[in-house]
Amino acid sequence: MTRYAIATDLNRCVGCLACSVACKAANGVPVGAFWNKTLRIGPNPVEGGSGQWPEVEMYFLTVQCQHCANPECVKVCPTGASHVAADGTVQVDKEKCIGCQFCAMACPYGVRYLNEEERVVEKCTLCEQKIAQGELPQCVTQCGARARFFGDLDAGIGSFEAPWVVDITEGDPTYEKTVASRITLDECVEAYGEADVHHLPDVGNDPSLVYILRGRTWRGGEE
Repeated sequence: MTRYAIATDLNRCVGCLACSVACKAANGVPVGAFWNKTLRIGPNPVEGGSGQWPEVEMYFLTVQCQHCANPECVKVCPTGASHVAADGTVQVDKEKCIGCQFCAMACPYGVRYLNEEERVVEKCTLCEQKIAQGELPQCVTQCGARARFFGDLDAGIGSFEAPWVVDITEGDPTYEKTVASRITLDECVEAYGEADVHHLPDVGNDPSLVYILRGRTWRGGEE
């Protein structure tokens, strides 16, 4: 079974917010609402440190719908509008949504909101309109630090893909050629171990999105 997700290398993320801006532009997210937020974690004292510079650490954490395998939002939806699609992503059928916001209240991550104009709940779709055509989610495509990768969890996060640099000597340095050129996570990032792979807190919902963090204390709350 396919289970699409995003893996983010937090050691590479520079907090530029390009993913948040790209998401809003590609999906028409209203002013004041976000499908993808970038949080600053820290500065915090390093373990055993004084808490004074340079004995501090910081990183950026991107938070969006985690496209859970056992989503709480789907369990409480009275109309079946919130559902798990065949590709493993969690989607909202706007034709069925009645705007009750039960799903928003049930979400452990606070990543759903009511579109006041349409009176339906919205959230990250992993750019379903793009991945259905073999493209990548816009937040992955526009990540300048090359920290975000997209793929199928069943194939392993090492196989997740992101756009890669096009050799302009090949004669086609266009945007279309760039986004079609791919590199895998394992080909791009520094080595990581099992202890470096994290998820946001699991309350029985089994979040799918993956975060890689090396050499710093994970403060994502999974403890």
